[in-house]
Amino acid sequence: MKKLLLLIALSFIALISAQELRSPDGKFIMDFSIQNGGVPTYKLSYKGKEVIKPSKLGLELKTKDVPENDSKNSLYSNFEVVGSKTAIFDETWQPVWGESKNIRNHYNEILVDLKQKGTDRLMNIRFRLFDDGLGFRYEFPQQKNLVYFTIKEERTQFAMTGDHTAYWIPGDYDTQEYNYTTSKLTEIRGLMAKAYQKGNASQTAFSPTGVQTSLMMKTKEGVYINLHEAALIDYSCMHLNLDDKNMVFESWLTPDSHGDKGKMQAPRHTPWRSIIVSDDARNILASKMTYNLNDPSKIANTSWIRPTKYVGVWWEMISGKSSWAYTDEFPSVQLGITDYSKAKPNGKHGANNANVRRYIDFAAKNGFDAVLVEGWNEGWEDWFGNDKDYVFDFVTPYPDFNIKDLNDYAHSKGVKLIMHHETSGSIRNYERHIDAAYKLMNKYGYDAVKSGYVGNILPVGETHYSQWTNNHFQYAIEKAADYKIMVNAHEAVRPTGIARTYPNLIGNESARGTEYQAFGNDRNNPNHVSILPFTRLIGGPMDYTPGIFQMDVTNGSHVNATIANQLALYVTMYSPLQMAADFPENYEKFSDAFQFIKDVAVDWDDSKYLEAEPGQYITVARKAKGTDKWFVGNVGGYQPFTSKISFDFLDAGKQYIATIYSDAKDADYLKNPQAYNIRKVIVTSKSKLEQLTVPGGGYAISIIPVKDKAEIKGLKSL
Repeated sequence: MKKLLLLIALSFIALISAQELRSPDGKFIMDFSIQNGGVPTYKLSYKGKEVIKPSKLGLELKTKDVPENDSKNSLYSNFEVVGSKTAIFDETWQPVWGESKNIRNHYNEILVDLKQKGTDRLMNIRFRLFDDGLGFRYEFPQQKNLVYFTIKEERTQFAMTGDHTAYWIPGDYDTQEYNYTTSKLTEIRGLMAKAYQKGNASQTAFSPTGVQTSLMMKTKEGVYINLHEAALIDYSCMHLNLDDKNMVFESWLTPDSHGDKGKMQAPRHTPWRSIIVSDDARNILASKMTYNLNDPSKIANTSWIRPTKYVGVWWEMISGKSSWAYTDEFPSVQLGITDYSKAKPNGKHGANNANVRRYIDFAAKNGFDAVLVEGWNEGWEDWFGNDKDYVFDFVTPYPDFNIKDLNDYAHSKGVKLIMHHETSGSIRNYERHIDAAYKLMNKYGYDAVKSGYVGNILPVGETHYSQWTNNHFQYAIEKAADYKIMVNAHEAVRPTGIARTYPNLIGNESARGTEYQAFGNDRNNPNHVSILPFTRLIGGPMDYTPGIFQMDVTNGSHVNATIANQLALYVTMYSPLQMAADFPENYEKFSDAFQFIKDVAVDWDDSKYLEAEPGQYITVARKAKGTDKWFVGNVGGYQPFTSKISFDFLDAGKQYIATIYSDAKDADYLKNPQAYNIRKVIVTSKSKLEQLTVPGGGYAISIIPVKDKAEIKGLKSL
């Protein structure tokens, strides 16, 4: 065995000496070379075919006392290879929560040491090649000739082999909340104006061909390519800018208030740039490469981090039934001065004692873990659109919200309240108050917070995804860990697998969620949820807030989905944080369908992606943590889809009761969204199912092992 390993190691080293790196299974080959002019270059092939053409690597700097266009500002030419190191890594680790109990982290690695002629500056590039794709990053060792420096541009290229089909949203420094556009790469420029719909609270576009990661593409040969980044810490968020004549993407970092795209101090490294590739769309969804490119958990004791299923008053505000604000009398608020005891309540404030108790009772009755309460604290009367610094203090409740009594009442029912911290983009203000806010949470037994960053970022000139703002998001996560608090950040930077390192980051928004279904003509497309798992969810789970049963919303909008589709989201949109977002009375009206939401798990031992095609359909089976129960979810797109699945993921020789929640034949996401069927059948590992999904529809299945033969009396086998 030792001789065999030695031979393998020697052959591997021989390959590296030619600066060729192979994946453990041999399906990927990455070639690194120095091209004319000393330009670092890589290319990537998959199953013998090129998927990334020769692509340049490097950065452009801003240096004191050096003219802007001087060659001394270049970190993308005049390099030579001065050394390399290789490694083989293989481990299996267990996430605190996730889609599976175990995750394998297996890769081959090369670290290429580069030295720039004429400046003697050092820049290394580390490549890791997995069985599902490539990750690489820039590393700057301790050195005399490059210590403190400013990034003007990162010039990482991803050269495509053709005019691929892309599933994209516009590049933007402030928001990810766009509907996805499906088009050829050459069509992005012509479709950008339509895709860039104005109306978000904060928007900053930068290019007619700029798009955001995670970017999903499909070649005409049927190969799927996903471009993203991993471990985005102390760096600016990366977008992609397309040269649509040559089909080359180049990294485009988010600038700070001065226009700079990064401040660095060696020794340092950048985030990973990631390329996930497969000829099977299901493998893109199953990939854990983004997590594997992040460091292991820095939280030693994670026993307090728990997946959560919750309800809340949020949909009342979003749909227009209730308000966040306590009164309509104050055109402006000065915290500590404005006297709410003398204000006339507006009668619409959702976070009042009686209403919150109603949600607590509903949660306790139906087995939910928690209740999210927004609008509980003073300051909502003038919170938005005023670039207001001291907008909230995060500790002072409105007169009609008794924080002690409500938490005591919730705990007596076995339920916890989830805190809400809306910052209105005033980051400096949040950091001033964050310790006091977290201490208040500890005092009253809150263990989770939903934070929000709606509107323009303060200080003025910063954006949502600059290095400075990203550092704030990270600060809030790490500070929360000190107080044993889980974080669900909305309007924050898109996830990049950091939840592996800080698993108290239990969820994010960072894309269009259910709230957009209440926004009239700017609703989510019917195929939105069949794209998000290929894009936004590559970096981590989303607080999508599913479970809407009443599609005609209080404010006159309409949800583009069927009830069966909403049930399926609890499986297809993986998250350890799942909300049942609709009103209690709507769940009581459809109590038989609501049963699936009550039954479905939020943490899993195993996941099987059964069917997948971006924008068209996704079918997933997941095994509930620590049980023999399985749950299946399917969502569709614009066209009807007949799902054909096998139950071969079940244990052989066992019988199960499958409860199937499906679209009725006449269901329609616009005209008849509440039409569904529920049937129970006996299934085994040999069973097969053909099930119709209507446009904007889906189906959900709970699969429970048979314990008593009496349970299956009268049921038919599938």
